[in-house]
Parts: sequence; structure tokens; C-alpha cells
Amino acid sequence: MLERLNQAMAHIEDRLDQRIEVAELARIAMTSEYHFRRLFSALAGIPLSEYIRRRRLTVAGADVLAGQQTLLEIAVRYGYTSGEAFARAFRTVHGIGPGEARRTGAALRSQPRMSFRLIVEGSSSMRYRVVEKEEFRVVGRKARVPLVHEGVNPAIATFIKSIDPETTERIKRLSDQEPTGIVSVSDDLHPSRAEGTDLDYYHAVVTSAPAPAGLDSLTVPAGTWAVFENSGPFPQALQYLWRDIYTQWFPSNPYQSRPGPEILRTRLSPDHSEAEAELWIPVERTGS
Repeated sequence: MLERLNQAMAHIEDRLDQRIEVAELARIAMTSEYHFRRLFSALAGIPLSEYIRRRRLTVAGADVLAGQQTLLEIAVRYGYTSGEAFARAFRTVHGIGPGEARRTGAALRSQPRMSFRLIVEGSSSMRYRVVEKEEFRVVGRKARVPLVHEGVNPAIATFIKSIDPETTERIKRLSDQEPTGIVSVSDDLHPSRAEGTDLDYYHAVVTSAPAPAGLDSLTVPAGTWAVFENSGPFPQALQYLWRDIYTQWFPSNPYQSRPGPEILRTRLSPDHSEAEAELWIPVERTGS
């Protein structure tokens, strides 16, 4: 898996001055485009599109300083439709415009070329099971919130506090299958999974029942789910669990993620400092 990912990274390097298709990168990595984007952001720590942009502007920066082409020629070479668009992107990455960089020979920022390798520590194992589920519904209350990678998500915390106890009990009574009880459901995330992008968040239950009046509902098709369990400090342990699934479990198992909601069942300690978590990820076998 890592060898194929590194072949995809080499493909990016060979085509920084050409159009790069994510579908082609996914083909090289022998995975779906959806899974490739998710896996890359987990391994690299930044979205795929942002990495490509930074690498292009790193290489373009060397061309700017070399002074052998006009700034417009460089802009066109790296896919920008105008010198102004190139200058804006250049300043975002380097903190200085290309004209000023060329005149002053200023130091520019560099996005190193990435490659991936596996470090086997063997200090812990990941508890998981694979479950086949028929079509079900997520029923509860929904809000559109920004994605937060580390720490408590204030928008989610505020949203949950806004739900009155009577409504929470009404939702809880609808639970009739795994994962039981109130769950946190994330859906319709941006493909990049970049910090601050929006997602649909449900404070809800998993059920076969239709949604009563006043509640939101999401119908989830039948499919395969990988279910992971862990415990530890809240919320860090939960956020590290998602990271570890993509950086450790997927590269070592014949599955890839597929479109669908992620479902988190959490049980907090009385002081909310510790949590036991069960995370449901929609997956499909890769055939390898």
C-alpha cells in the first residue's frame, strides 16, 4: 500500500506543471478517489489539494528567482489564468509577491516533497470488528458546524447544549439497534477534511423508525462498517482514534473507506475527562 502511495506522490512531482487528476492518483494507489483523499490528509496532515498547491508554488518560486522567464510565463506554466491570480497564490504561500521576490532575492518558503513510510512500534493493538448492516436511519437534531481537528469543537458543544432534555429523551427512545443510545454522526464533509470546512452534525440515534415531527433524519443505505473501540482522555483519544485508523489500520487491512456518515458512540466519565468510544466507519473490501 505504501509503495503505491509513493508512486502516486512521484506522479504528482512529475506533473507539477500539468493538470493533476485525483482519479489518476487513486488509480496508481489502487484505491478509490474518495479513500485516497481521506488517506492522504490523515497521513500528510494537510489536504491533497493544499499539498499540490504548495509544491507547485515551491517549484514556481525557484523559477521566479532564476529570472529566466517572465512572471506571466511562470504563472501560465503552473496553471494560473492570470498574473494577478498567480501573485495572490504566491503571496499566500511565500508571504511576498513574485515581483518583489525577484527584485530583492528574498528568501522563500518551501513545501518539502513528501513520501510515506511505515514505522512499526508494536506497542498496542487496535480493537475492531467488521459489521454488515441493513439500511437504517439516523434520527435526531442536525446542525451545520465547522470541522475541528483537535480539542473540543465549540460549535458542537453549543449545539448540544441548545437541545432541551425533553427532546433528548424523545430521541433516545427511538434507538433500536447498534450502536445503541445517543450517538454523534458526521456527514457531508468536504473531501479535503481541512480544518474549518463545514459538515452536517447529528445528535441522534440509529433506528429503523421514521423521524417524528420536529426531528431531522438521514437514511443510510445497507453496507459494511468497521467498528473501532478505544478509551482515554477526552476529546484527544477520540481524535487520535480517527487518525490511527487512517494511518495504521487502513494501510494494513484489505479495506478502504467509502462515502457515508461516521458514527461515534461515546460514554464519558463523571467529570468528562475520560471517554470510552466506539467509532463506526463505512468501508468496503479492496479485494487484495
